[in-house]
Amino acid sequence: MNLLTSMGKINGTQLQVLVGPVLILMILAMMVLPLPPFILDFLFTFNIALSLMVLLVSMFTEKPLEFAAFPAILLFTTLLRLSLNVASTRVVLMEGHNGGDAAGKVIEAFGEFLVGGNFAVGLVVFLILVIINFMVITKGAGRIAEVGARFTLDAMPGKQMAIDADLNAGLIGEDEARRRRQEVGQEAEFYGSMDGASKFVRGDAVAGMIIMIVNIIGGLLIGTMQHGMGFGDAAQVYILLTIGDGLVAQIPALIISTAAGVTVSRVNTDQDVGQQLLKQLFVSPKVLWLAAGVIGLLGAIPGMPNFIFLLFAALLGGIGWYLHKNQTQQALVQAAEAATPAPSFSSPEASWQDVQLVDTLGMEVGHRLITLVDDTQHGELLGRIKSVRKKFAQEVGFLPPVVHIRDNLELPPTTYCITLKGGEVGRADIQPDRWLAINPGQVTGSVEGIATKDPAFGLPALWIQSDQREHAQIYGYTVVDASTVVATHLNHLLQRYAADLLGRQEVQQLVDKLAEENKALVEDVVPKCVTVTTLQRLLQNLLNEDVSIRDLRTIFDTLAEFEGQQTDVHDLTARVRLALGRAITQKWFGGTSELQVIGLDVQLEQMLTQALNQNSSLEPGLAHTLAQQTQQAMQRLETMGLPTVLVAPHHLRGLLAHFLRRQLPDLAVLSQAEIPDDRTIKVISVIGAQANQGGGQ
Repeated sequence: MNLLTSMGKINGTQLQVLVGPVLILMILAMMVLPLPPFILDFLFTFNIALSLMVLLVSMFTEKPLEFAAFPAILLFTTLLRLSLNVASTRVVLMEGHNGGDAAGKVIEAFGEFLVGGNFAVGLVVFLILVIINFMVITKGAGRIAEVGARFTLDAMPGKQMAIDADLNAGLIGEDEARRRRQEVGQEAEFYGSMDGASKFVRGDAVAGMIIMIVNIIGGLLIGTMQHGMGFGDAAQVYILLTIGDGLVAQIPALIISTAAGVTVSRVNTDQDVGQQLLKQLFVSPKVLWLAAGVIGLLGAIPGMPNFIFLLFAALLGGIGWYLHKNQTQQALVQAAEAATPAPSFSSPEASWQDVQLVDTLGMEVGHRLITLVDDTQHGELLGRIKSVRKKFAQEVGFLPPVVHIRDNLELPPTTYCITLKGGEVGRADIQPDRWLAINPGQVTGSVEGIATKDPAFGLPALWIQSDQREHAQIYGYTVVDASTVVATHLNHLLQRYAADLLGRQEVQQLVDKLAEENKALVEDVVPKCVTVTTLQRLLQNLLNEDVSIRDLRTIFDTLAEFEGQQTDVHDLTARVRLALGRAITQKWFGGTSELQVIGLDVQLEQMLTQALNQNSSLEPGLAHTLAQQTQQAMQRLETMGLPTVLVAPHHLRGLLAHFLRRQLPDLAVLSQAEIPDDRTIKVISVIGAQANQGGGQ
């Protein structure tokens, strides 16, 4: 009872520890003790089953370290095959004269059934198996293991440094760092062990060939000299038994070598070998269709086995069609899942990840316009938008925010919407497969198309087919594609809302850029003269009136004159405009020496000056008439092809610009002091006389 009780206390872990020593003792005993044929059959079958198990385990593992015991298994299986060779050699040489089953049924089956009882065929098959195992599989696996061990050892310092960096940064804890270091060390040890263990398999192949030669020579000598058999009978019996013995050992050896090659040649992924083969080899229907086409062409050649080739062509084509169908269904399912959020059965806690900041500049497109913004479909709009942002930065003086583009299924299919800080500032319908023919007002003919208006400037236009493009250009139309229409509209809105796009971050980047060239000037102005906030408001005032802020140095030079003075931002803006007067004049009139502009009546100037001094507002009737006359004067200048510019006294410029540009955003209001002395002013239209009368009513 005490013995049974103590044996019951041995747990499963202790039994597992005994497996290795017991297996080694059994292998050594097989080399020394004679075994009956039945035991040999059992052990040969066990060897084959063990090799198949090793191959399957190596194929189903996802990482080499999941089969870290493989080098030791290679050693044990090699010793098992060698011990079986010794035991079977003893039985073949001692009992071979008694018949083909003297060494067991397994050896007899491999010698008779597999090679048809022909020892010549058996020798050839055996040699081929040895060459495949020795020259191809084992040599390749050994080379891969050698290179893998070398690169793993070379990469160890870098991996250790990466682990230390993650640990110091707080990304991982001590336990995780210790586990990673242990994994790195085990990986290096594994490839090093595989490099050495592969030599066992190569040695086993050589040993199997030598054992076969020794068995054949020994069997012939024993059969002819000891048992009085004829040379032919001895050759028939002993060579067949030797070949059966060699085949029953070499086939498991070939399987084990294949398992070693699979283990060391795999790439670390989350899939086993079978999944990698299926998902990477049979992933593209085009590949299968091309292969089917080539096989089908070969099958159509007279003299070829047409049925087999055409059968395989049909099989490959069918698999390709099946994959294409599945991929299409999966794409539809994913699109539906993306459009329909999954139902939530629990309410997770809110987090900062739920906070979505509003894009400064965005564009939403209908589903028919997605092709314009998709690079894979050769959409040109993204490139046009990049060009618009670059041009804006060069002309205005700062880089606008990135345009975030997204599709919106709620929009009509051919509609796009441009948003600024979450609010819509522009919308239009376009035809992506047509051209827009814009009528500049001087066309000489008509073309067929869908009537519309240019989204940017509101000019009458037509959406025409591509075959009418040349006719429209001959008649005087300006013809552009859909991408150019959207880009032009975006550029117009950028110019119009430039002040809203200039944020504190953009101002700071402008200051930093100027500081790279003139650090002393920047230090004298910010924050001694103005703060970044005041500078931002000043630059926005300039942008509101279409004044470029490219000449940032002149702006800072002007601001540097007011060190220590408390000056209103509007007064600063007026002073800066005076310094930028030549550039402002150049923007509107180019190199023209005579400036044809709109002027103010003298009495209107006096009334406006009086209202400004008394801080009173304009009388409603006067304000309405003033805006109406200004609009009429603008139309006259536009008809003459002249810029719509109103010139006023310096002290009235700000008041008129603030009042008139609300209703007439295309009007530019310049001060007389802003115009350089080398330019002359010619008043084309005067406003105010009738306004004065209207104000008196």
